[in-house]
Amino acid sequence: MSHSYGRLNNADDGPEHTEVVFEAPGSAEREALLSSSSRQETFDDVLLSPKEKGLDKEDKPRPPFKFSHVSIAFVTGIVSCVLAQLAICGPSCFTPRHPEVQVNGSQGAPIATALAPPWVGSSTAHNFPPAKPTNAFPSMFPTSVGYAGATPTGAEPALIATAPVYPYQSGQCAKQMVEPQTFAGGKPNPVELKGTVRNATSRDFHLFRSWGNLSPWYSNSKGTFGVDSTPEPPETCRITGLHLLHRHGARYPTQWARYAGPAKFARRLHKKAASWNAKGELDFLNTWSYKLGEELLTPFGRKQLFDLGLSYRMKYGFLLQNFTESKTIPVFRTESQDRMLNSALNFAVGFFGLPLEGQYQQSITIEAPGFNNTLAPYDTCLNTQIRDKSDRGVWYLERWAARYLKAARERLSAQLPGFDLTIEDVYAMQQTCAYETVALGYSKFCELFTQEEWEGFDYALDISFWYGSAFGSPVAKVQGIGWIQELVSRLTKTPIEVHNTSTNSTLHNPVTFPLGNSLYVDATHEVVVLNIITALNLTSFARDGPLPYTHIPKNRSFRVAELAPFATNVQFQLLSCTSTPGEQIRVIINDGVAPLTGIRGCPEQKDGMCPVDTFVAAQKEIIAGTDWEWDCSGDWTVPEGTEWETTTGEPPKRKV
Repeated sequence: MSHSYGRLNNADDGPEHTEVVFEAPGSAEREALLSSSSRQETFDDVLLSPKEKGLDKEDKPRPPFKFSHVSIAFVTGIVSCVLAQLAICGPSCFTPRHPEVQVNGSQGAPIATALAPPWVGSSTAHNFPPAKPTNAFPSMFPTSVGYAGATPTGAEPALIATAPVYPYQSGQCAKQMVEPQTFAGGKPNPVELKGTVRNATSRDFHLFRSWGNLSPWYSNSKGTFGVDSTPEPPETCRITGLHLLHRHGARYPTQWARYAGPAKFARRLHKKAASWNAKGELDFLNTWSYKLGEELLTPFGRKQLFDLGLSYRMKYGFLLQNFTESKTIPVFRTESQDRMLNSALNFAVGFFGLPLEGQYQQSITIEAPGFNNTLAPYDTCLNTQIRDKSDRGVWYLERWAARYLKAARERLSAQLPGFDLTIEDVYAMQQTCAYETVALGYSKFCELFTQEEWEGFDYALDISFWYGSAFGSPVAKVQGIGWIQELVSRLTKTPIEVHNTSTNSTLHNPVTFPLGNSLYVDATHEVVVLNIITALNLTSFARDGPLPYTHIPKNRSFRVAELAPFATNVQFQLLSCTSTPGEQIRVIINDGVAPLTGIRGCPEQKDGMCPVDTFVAAQKEIIAGTDWEWDCSGDWTVPEGTEWETTTGEPPKRKV
């Protein structure tokens, strides 16, 4: 008998779960369960074998059954019940009205006769490692025993300057994750046709690139953002420094979700398990359980950051020579959240290799209310706690989802009799596809939708983040301004004089916030990356104006999958060029060079470069024009929806 492990919970109990370990019923027991319209059995009755119930000590034949007066009475009772039912409703009591559902009267609601097990939709978790392993003896397994052998090092790699081609990231993740071979209705996945994969850097449809912020990061191709250049240094130029901003890797769903969410959908399925039965493409739901955790990095997410660190060491390792010459080591920054800290550490292991001690120092800023933190500015910007101001995208998302998922809801509802499937549920099923794939490697939910519906999902996330964290949010720019102040401080090698935003004056000292380094690495969240893109005034991403909820704009410039996917990375690349006077800066988002023409004074340069002095002057002007007190604490209001919109990430101006 095979074993399954799960957590059974009542949806009314909220997020807390009671862990149980159960043995899956045998085929005969399960058949009996599925064919019964009664749900009065206890979990022990349904899920435990006779041996587990203590009925048999050994698998020995039972003695022949002998009739007794009790047995005769039992049979008599059954016959009496059958005769009573015949007297009340006639033979129709025993005639099924539908091969799949039985209707209670002509006006009755459909009730499934072959129901899913009661544990469907419940949570499954495997808690590894055990809290107190009985065979753990750390002193007997040291990480080093000496005798390391010869350890001479070599030259640092400089792949970005020496290789004939740039090492683009395809995002296929073929060794860790599997795409569906077919979509809704059995239509083939265009990427799987003839066993080929489309160009790794094109905008052709690819499922893994149609999940917005839930997509694994991939390289944006040359010209994606309108600049016909690549990350390699232009002719006559050499790279002198790098300021890298990256997001954490793939994770489980977050704790809260104002709209939809895989956990919410699973709870609804579990709570109503006595009412529905799935068929067709949804047949897998009859034995499905919720296997996702909460907020932590997935194994694939850990690999993403290790690979990211390794790739940057290969491309920019030569910048470490400056630290050797100054007899210092780099300081990288992250936050205290588990996924943030472990993302940074996995990046560091990829970049430096083990052991980390003595190679760099990891600054961990506290992410919690009351602590200034430019990498998590929402904790000190009070207006972000007001959903009508900070989460305006939900209004647009609900209306867009009602349009692009209408046909999907009708199609899937017909395959889930007995369950009231809503548009929000269908959207959650698309979310579950993405989350299960990056956590478990594959998801049956991915097969349920058409290519057009996946493109609609991708745009739904664009809408959500445009109005929630970017140019359409009234609190986007102010949240990004603190990190802009730090960037200017680093570029000018000048300490911040006044800390009146999200910057932390305690941590701004020569030890934890050094100036004059050639390499900086900061880890943050996708919302903060979008805040910073907005605060920088990279207006090319806002050229289409407010995003509509009625249709997908053709060739839209704002795509979250390109700007803020899992492990997104933004390079602020510093260059010295013999053909151009003064130090230059470029902004490269997931290997796509971004135009800086929205920044005052920056030219329309073919490689996307802008003089650092010009860039800094423009950012200082933006900083001076941002009112943290008003934007974060002011008593301003904005109506929901299209009645009020912005394309600069700012709220209504303070009345003088």
